[in-house]
Amino acid sequence: MSFTLPDLSDSPAERYAELATYARALLDGEPDRIANAANLSALVKATVPDLNWVGFYFYDGAELVVGPFQGLPACIRIPLDRGVCGAAARTRTTQRIDDVHAVADHIACDGATNSELVVPLVRDGELIGVFDLDSERTARFTDDDQRGLEGIAAVFVDSLA
Repeated sequence: MSFTLPDLSDSPAERYAELATYARALLDGEPDRIANAANLSALVKATVPDLNWVGFYFYDGAELVVGPFQGLPACIRIPLDRGVCGAAARTRTTQRIDDVHAVADHIACDGATNSELVVPLVRDGELIGVFDLDSERTARFTDDDQRGLEGIAAVFVDSLA
């Protein structure tokens, strides 16, 4: 099977709607979370500009453990009481951080990261993990990015068996 990247609209809202449709087709019929997280990380990293890290951390019942990602090597384990990923998992709310250096307990896996968006992954009230996106650009993530990437995270959650 060959893979080509989709041509996406210039409008952020339309682009994320198209990307969600493409992601649903990519994950259709595959319930394995590792396979789907790997393909979704690659798809988002290749189609959303100005990202230096895209990936998943999965909740093991005690902490977040790194899953499939695109970018430099990452922190392996993140406690729920530390960092932006921990806050997203603990509060089950998306964390959009314009300047990670202003977050006292930020965990710097990649020193080049300046902004971060972390979407919690929750199914039937249970924490699955987080979808984490980093950028070297300060204030990289907009309201449109947040809504769009929350939609992509929902496609992932919906793909799980």
